[in-house]
Amino acid sequence: MSHSTVPRTDAEADATENPPVAETATGASPPKPPSGRQSLRVRLRRDRLLLLMTLPAVLLVLLFNYVPILGNVVAFQEYDPYISDNGIVSILHSPWVGLENFQRIIEDSTFWNAVRNTLVLFVLQLVLYFPIPILLALLINSVVRPRVRAISQAILYLPHFFSWVLVIAVFQQLFGGAGILSQLLRAHGYDGLDIMTDPETFKFLITAQSVWKDAGWGIIVFLAALASVNPDLYEAAAMDGAGRRRRMWHVTLPALRPVIALLLVLRVGDALTVGFEQILLQRDAVGPGAAEVLDTFVWWNGVRNQDFGYAAAAGLVKGVISLGLVLAANKVAHLMGEQGVYKK
Repeated sequence: MSHSTVPRTDAEADATENPPVAETATGASPPKPPSGRQSLRVRLRRDRLLLLMTLPAVLLVLLFNYVPILGNVVAFQEYDPYISDNGIVSILHSPWVGLENFQRIIEDSTFWNAVRNTLVLFVLQLVLYFPIPILLALLINSVVRPRVRAISQAILYLPHFFSWVLVIAVFQQLFGGAGILSQLLRAHGYDGLDIMTDPETFKFLITAQSVWKDAGWGIIVFLAALASVNPDLYEAAAMDGAGRRRRMWHVTLPALRPVIALLLVLRVGDALTVGFEQILLQRDAVGPGAAEVLDTFVWWNGVRNQDFGYAAAAGLVKGVISLGLVLAANKVAHLMGEQGVYKK
């Protein structure tokens, strides 16, 4: 079989490599799909295994986080759980009171005292607690020896696994009326000191306990962010004459800024939740005037006083305010050029 050896012209070669697109009846070329975009059906097909893997987690979130939201309807009722053994039947047969529970909240001075205590504790924890994991992460990251870094991180992270009962017991042994500090003062001729029952210092005590217990968790997050920083940036800054402080200011902190912005938004959203179990365990020692926060207020009225509708109304107010704080903080993060919890 013979093959033709006649050379092709440039036009023939171009026509062979790039065949003409078939025209439609109107003479126009068919529209091309947008580059980089795929239909929903194609994406579901492509990611079906990942979707199946996340399905159990999604079901758990729906069951334990979203379905209970429907129970907020009792905030508009005089809910009586003893009408029936079935909670749904009790909700359906409880009398409606409209906005009466919310009116009681507005007129209740103990509720506003709980709001004030909650906001004071939040501000203190934001100012005193939030920067400490950042500073400790920077300090550990500057240690040269890996063994020393690992031991330091393990020691700081260990209290995160302690229960609040154990944490409060440790502080009681240190700062209580019969604690080590009080015994040392008495041994040297001074009066004893009982910080654990002092309402004036209670907010600082709560903040110190939170720092000791949970600072190690924040260190892990910031160390992970520091590990992603390109070492060439430090070398380039050092070659330009930047010292350690200037390298930290111009290289390290900008790398941490997205993580700081995200955690700050989440912290602001959690502003009205300042530690239910921690405060409830110490509430009787200092009195409700200093230790009552929104979570303990809801628990005391709902569980102890059996006023479920009133407690649900207080919890609903707290949830709405927290949502507003998240949206406001996320907007501030966008104005700062960061992504926040979600993109614009």
